[in-house]
This record gives sequence, structure tokens and C-alpha cells, in this order.
Amino acid sequence: MEFKTTMETIPTSEVIYSGVQEQSVELDYILPDYYPDIFRLVRCELSPVITGYSVIGDKLSYELRCGIRILYCGEDGNILQSVEQRQSFSKTVELGKMSDSPNVMLIPKTDHVNFRAVNKRRLDMRGAVSVRICVSGETSQDAVSDAVGMNIQLKKTPVKYASKKLNAEKTVQISEDMELSPTQPDAVNIVSVRCSASECEKKLISGKLLAKGDIAVHLLYSCENGGIEPMELSLSYSQIVDIDGLDDSFDCSVSAEVVNCEITPVCNEDERVMKCEAEVRLTCKALKNASVMLVTDAFSTIYPCELTTAEISAEQAPERIREEFHHTAVLADGENIPQTVYSMWVTPKNINTRIDDDGKTLIISGMLTYSMAAKDDSGTIVIPDKDIAFEQGIYLDRELEGSTVSAEINAEGVSYNITGNNELTARSDISANITILSADKIKVVTDIAIDDSERKQRDGDYAIKLYFGVENEDVWDIAKRCNTDVSAVIEENELAGERLESGGMLLIPIVS
Repeated sequence: MEFKTTMETIPTSEVIYSGVQEQSVELDYILPDYYPDIFRLVRCELSPVITGYSVIGDKLSYELRCGIRILYCGEDGNILQSVEQRQSFSKTVELGKMSDSPNVMLIPKTDHVNFRAVNKRRLDMRGAVSVRICVSGETSQDAVSDAVGMNIQLKKTPVKYASKKLNAEKTVQISEDMELSPTQPDAVNIVSVRCSASECEKKLISGKLLAKGDIAVHLLYSCENGGIEPMELSLSYSQIVDIDGLDDSFDCSVSAEVVNCEITPVCNEDERVMKCEAEVRLTCKALKNASVMLVTDAFSTIYPCELTTAEISAEQAPERIREEFHHTAVLADGENIPQTVYSMWVTPKNINTRIDDDGKTLIISGMLTYSMAAKDDSGTIVIPDKDIAFEQGIYLDRELEGSTVSAEINAEGVSYNITGNNELTARSDISANITILSADKIKVVTDIAIDDSERKQRDGDYAIKLYFGVENEDVWDIAKRCNTDVSAVIEENELAGERLESGGMLLIPIVS
């Protein structure tokens, strides 16, 4: 009797590399002649960003750029002076394995920064940044989806998996001039630039992906009167991204990352504008789901057979959820409260996620850095930071066990006031963009070998066997134990399903 199996190829993903690379950043800077002497250091910021990457063979190469901004005041006044420098580094990682379609995640962060004035004209900065790297690649696993002949019995289960993935990136250049209002003073120096990308709108048009969004730019600049002026800009983009093979059957996502943003103040008799040039990287991912019935167990009612099995990880389309919560903090009290607060902002960092014991609640923890540009009681400009640990539970009302859950935390806005207890309190609006990656781990049959040279030996010559079943017992296990047909057991005993609703005596027909 001929025996034939049908195979299905299931794409799976595996982590090729996971680790952290560190990079020291050093700056020895002598002020140009047009800068005033250093009298008081105010602040130093070190901002790392990944400007590009490539994977060739089993090597990952990426470009790391670190923006350095040092603020200080000269002896003749409180006008903030800004020293801005950039350093770029080329880094390489040995992945240890090749992949045709690697998925690369690079997350840079500042570890520490220290700075000092060597003398009135010389600045020294020492810092370090690190890049968390995770590279995953696609593999495939052949599994049995059907088999016929030699009285084979099959136990199948539906498997949903990502059958196809498409990825594309595009860099967008945005340039715009923003005119100062008549009430805004002229700008002397840029003190701080913070950019955040809104959630991308996406639309499929003739096999191309249209991505639209906004970049919110929050900047502070110093004025001739010694104060600090806040300003907000909004930059819009609308781009078509070509992704070969994309159609309506794919689930698409687009994320925007601000790679570079430069603000140049122009204040003269003819023009009072902020020239803004930004570079935004759009990362587009598309995934198509498919479903197939795969064999998880098998036996022949007549011949001995041997199964080869393997565990597969069936990746599915990611689920994205947006949640919002609030955080409050006491920043100062009594005499420590500033005389004037020009601006306040919040920066999330060191974000971690874990699944609570109930299996349905995501616990997000990390640090919120509250920063403010202010003037103290002596009239001195200060820009202090205060790190406050937080932990927030978000109930997602779904089973999270076995899923990979990540969260991107953004501070949408912050307000502050002085309470009756003479405390400066802040309240920040936090958004959590949660991504749930599900990958069902299933043990499937990858090969069935039947020995037709001998038949199974029965313990007697009979057509029906009595069996006492217990509640919730699987009919498959009963049939396999008795070497008979599963459907025959169900039909003979008029069972409602493939599990016994209650215990009791069963008639087991022996099918040869």
C-alpha cells in the first residue's frame, strides 16, 4: 500500500545576536575668539543617534553620531552661551551567523557625562554611550500537513503564522522657516532642541505606502536680556514608500525617528526667523498572516511507525496598543523653588517591561528625568535635572504569557504649579506605545516512517473492545492506545466532541 505525506514550509525567526556595545566620547575644546570667557558652567548634554547601518554576511556595521551641547555663562552677564559639537563613530559587530533577511534593532543611550572648564577658554568633556543591539533572522521548518495510506491516523492543529514579511526604509528631509512673533525677543543662542515624532498615518495606494505625520520641535533660546524663551515648531511630512509586493492582505506599520534636527536663528533688520532643517527616518514593516493545519501526532492502526518531531515558533502579526497615564512629582520646596520657570520637560529613560503574575498586566518601570530651565533667587540661570523612578501597571485583558512585550514611552506634556505647602509639583502626561509579539511554540511532526514489513500484534481476535473512560479524556489517546480509528470511536459512542464530557464505559471498534 502506498504511503504519501504532504509537507508545509513554516517560516520562523531566531535571535542571531543580542548584546550591548559601549563607546567612550571625549571632547577637548578651545573656544573660538568670538565666544566670551567661561565664568560658570550650566549644563552638558550628550545625545547619541544611529544614522545608518548595514549587514554584509555575518557582520553588522553601523554609524553612531553623538551630539554634544555645553552651556555656560560669561563673566559679563547671564546670557547662556552654547557650544555644539558632533562626533561620529563607525562600529562593527560579528553576528556569528548569516541571514538572508535580518531584522536589526539598535537602541542608543547615554550612560554618563562629566564636564569641566580647564581654564577660561578651554572645555573638557568625558562621557560614554552604549548601543543595545538585537538582530534576528528568518529560518524555515518543514512540517507534515497531511498523510494518506497504510491506515494512518493524524492529529492536526491549526497554526497561524507570518507567511511573508516586507521591510523598507526611507529618509525624509524637511526644511522650514518659522517667523518669530512680534512679542518674541530676538534669539542669541539655541539652548535646547527636543524633537518627537507623532504616530504615522498610513494608507495603501496602488501597491505603495503613503506615510504622513508631524514632527514636534520644542526649543529654548537665550535672549539679550538674559532670559530664556521657549518656542514650539511643527514640521509635517507626506511620503510615498515603495515596498515591492505590498497589497491589502498585509498588516503594515510605520515608525518615524528623528535622526537630525538643526535650528539656526536669523535675527536682523530684514529677517526674524528660525531656520529648521530635520532628517526623519521612516521604517516600514509589512506582514502577512496565513493559517495551515499541521500534524502534531500520528500512528498507523496496522503497522509500526516512527515519528520525527520538532518545536516551531510560529510568529504572528504584532499587536499594537496605545495607553496613557499620568505621573506626578515634587521637584522643589521652600527656598529651593526657582524665582522663574521658563520651561519644563520630561525625558523617559532605562525603560523595562515585565508581565505580572496574573499574566494579563504589563508592568512598565524606569526613570523619568524632570528638567527645567529656570532662574533662581539670585537671578542666575539654572537647568537642573531630577531623576524619579516610576512603575506603572497596564491591564491589557489578554494572555501575555509566551509573548514578547515592549513599550515605547513618551512624555506628551508637563504642567507645574506651587502648592499651598510651598512645593513645586509637576504632572506629566505619559503615553505608552505597546507592541505585543506573539509566537506560538508548537511541537509538530516533521517526518513519518512506517515499517510495512511487519504488522502490529493484537492481544486477541475481537471486533469490539470495552474501555472505561474518564472525564475530559482525549479520544485521540484512547484510539492510539487501542490502535483504532478516532472517528470510529466517536461515531460508535455518539460522542459530541474529541474529549469525553463524562466518565463511563465506551465501545471501541477495532478497525483493521
